[in-house]
Amino acid sequence: MDLKLLLISTSLGVICYSSAQKEGNECIKANAKSCGECIQVGAKCGWCMDPEFLKQGEATLTRCDELESLRKRGCSSAKVENPRGSQLVLKNKAVTNRNKGEGKLRPEDITQIQPQKLNLSLRSGEPQSFNLKFKLAEDYPIDLYYLVDLSNSMKDDLENVKNLGTQLMVEMSKITSDFRIGFGSFVEKKLLNPCTGDQNCTSPFSYKNVLTLTSNGQQFNTLVGQQQIDENLDSTEGGFDAIMQVAVCGEHIGWRNVTRLLVVSTDAGFHFAGDGKLGGIVLPNDGKCHLENNMYTMSHYYDYPSIAHLVQKLSDNNIQTIFAITEEFQPVYMELKNLIPKSAVGTLSANSSNVINLIIDAYNSLSSEVILENSKLPEGVTIMYQSRCKNGLTGEGEMGRKCSNISIGDEVSFTISITAKQCPKMGKPESIKIKPLGFNEEVEITLNFICECDCHKDGIENSEICHNGNGTYECGTCRCNEGRIGRQCECSTNEVTSEDLDKSCRKDNGTDICSNNGDCVCGACECKKRESPEERYSGMFCECDNFNCDRSNNKLCGGHGRCECRVCICEANWTGSACDCSLDTTTCLASNKQICNGRGTCECGTCKCTDPKFQGPTCEICPTCPGVCEQHKECVQCRAFGTGEKKDTCERDCSYFNLIKVKDRDKLPQPGQAFPLMHCKERDANDCWFYYTYAVNNKTEKEVHVVETLDCPAGPDIIPIVAGVVAGIVLIGLALLLIWKLLMIIHDRREFAKFEKEKMNAKWDTGENPIYKSAVTTVVNPKYEGK
Repeated sequence: MDLKLLLISTSLGVICYSSAQKEGNECIKANAKSCGECIQVGAKCGWCMDPEFLKQGEATLTRCDELESLRKRGCSSAKVENPRGSQLVLKNKAVTNRNKGEGKLRPEDITQIQPQKLNLSLRSGEPQSFNLKFKLAEDYPIDLYYLVDLSNSMKDDLENVKNLGTQLMVEMSKITSDFRIGFGSFVEKKLLNPCTGDQNCTSPFSYKNVLTLTSNGQQFNTLVGQQQIDENLDSTEGGFDAIMQVAVCGEHIGWRNVTRLLVVSTDAGFHFAGDGKLGGIVLPNDGKCHLENNMYTMSHYYDYPSIAHLVQKLSDNNIQTIFAITEEFQPVYMELKNLIPKSAVGTLSANSSNVINLIIDAYNSLSSEVILENSKLPEGVTIMYQSRCKNGLTGEGEMGRKCSNISIGDEVSFTISITAKQCPKMGKPESIKIKPLGFNEEVEITLNFICECDCHKDGIENSEICHNGNGTYECGTCRCNEGRIGRQCECSTNEVTSEDLDKSCRKDNGTDICSNNGDCVCGACECKKRESPEERYSGMFCECDNFNCDRSNNKLCGGHGRCECRVCICEANWTGSACDCSLDTTTCLASNKQICNGRGTCECGTCKCTDPKFQGPTCEICPTCPGVCEQHKECVQCRAFGTGEKKDTCERDCSYFNLIKVKDRDKLPQPGQAFPLMHCKERDANDCWFYYTYAVNNKTEKEVHVVETLDCPAGPDIIPIVAGVVAGIVLIGLALLLIWKLLMIIHDRREFAKFEKEKMNAKWDTGENPIYKSAVTTVVNPKYEGK
């Protein structure tokens, strides 16, 4: 395999590997071969210029790394190239603070936006932010151009517009002392005259500038009064042709650099791009001014403009549009309004009698909202807006571009962040502009791109360091001339054979080329990259790496050292093959300030107790020492049975051990376990015994096993007592029953004697019963005389 084929295969391997990487250190993944390429990767990437930085076998591209990683790898801050972006304000005139009546200012002397001009130096991936103020000035000049549809359907409207000039001047004077008004009309493209002989009308025209902007309201009335209606063939009108000419013919219209209002008054729909084909017109509108003698002369040649084209021209010329539309076409123009920023729609009465109020309301609506827009951004540049409006309201994203409900004199602010994702192809400065829609003021921003490091300027061409002048020495490394390769450009792609490479890239005849961990380039090993950017091969033959060292707690070198050539280099106070053994003895100090309580040794920050009776982190716990049972009695009693002196403070004082209840004494743990155990028998205030064990397990947790029932002594025989009590109660009951019976007998005898006595004393009449009546009735016949 010749050198060119080897280089091609190596490059393909790197490309395939890089495409497989989905996450990790983007600085290393970028394969940057120079400082300029490195700093374009992202804001967190730096380039180490130290000539001695690279280890044997490490490729030049590993000089590009994250800043913290470079520091850990031994590159001092003074040797790290890490340019930062900056900003410089070139023009920062304060916004104007003035009130109406304080004296007239020229429009160019009024400032509503701050700052006006600045330079930004952009580093890839690093945003540059600045604040922008906007203040709606008091008594700001206004130019208003009234564009009216003069088709036959607007005949009655024209009568009301004839006095519009002087009336509008009066009303607008309440808003500004510097107001100008102009007038134009439109009908349709002139293809055929639809007027008949008995009609007082002229042939249709696309657009006519009747009156250039003026402060003479009476002149407006006079010229409008001379206008006649026209006729066309269809219901839709050619208003888009007229709007385009009003927007781009600034010199003819007389637009100043002030607030520009365009009022479009019609009672019909509109033609747009493509409709011209109906009349044989196929050329797209060119967006240029074609007025001769105040008439649009190319309506028969160019098609109607598209909505997007119209939006662009209105925005470029800072024109705010007010559509005064009859109710019938309100939905159509509302949709159009949504496509044209800084536009408004008002409902026009049948004869346009409300046009002045409509204009005033629409102007107030437009002026109460500020919307920022920017010119086209260079490739790779993004912009973000954040608004801070009235009453503390904030917005981000698209809502960060605007503030609503602002009044004259209100100040709002925006934070604008501009970020370059890459350097432009030519690397030249670019300019962008930011402005509030409908206003002539803007912020001009010059973007300078940081595409090279400062050390690039000090590069030495044909340096002797680069093998007798075969490259440019810059930023700590050689950038080889075409046809040269190697770290010092020591090889020519046409002179080196594969046999030369193989011999110098083997450690000995029995090993693989570059230990199978790299490629032989120009007689030297360039180690392969790992899937993880943090892992690297190194060494003259790529025999070393920084990821195959011992681990502890799943961390390389225990997290307390670095891996160099498969050996852990531990930090101070750490030792061991995995840097997991601490030399700090403070964790072994007991409460008596002795290491391991004088009963053990401190190994890797942990006590190894030499006295078997003692255990715990500092060998201070002795479960089998005298007094242990008494020490824990009250807490066991309150937690197991809810009694004892500590029952009220049990939760606070006695939560230091794990309590486990068992049914009887046979279930308690028995001696012979891996940790000491103490059996305890204690008596409570009621002379009841309770049994438990106390131990500290291998996890240094205190455990108490307790029998869940108390062992209380037997009390007196209560059955005879109960029987005696019951017998006594029965006897008392019988006695009471006999007494009651005796009393009842005595009472009955007394009542009977009383009855007999009263019977003897009774005196009864023994004659005939006075209430007795015989059952026989005797009747004497009156006629009977005894005869």
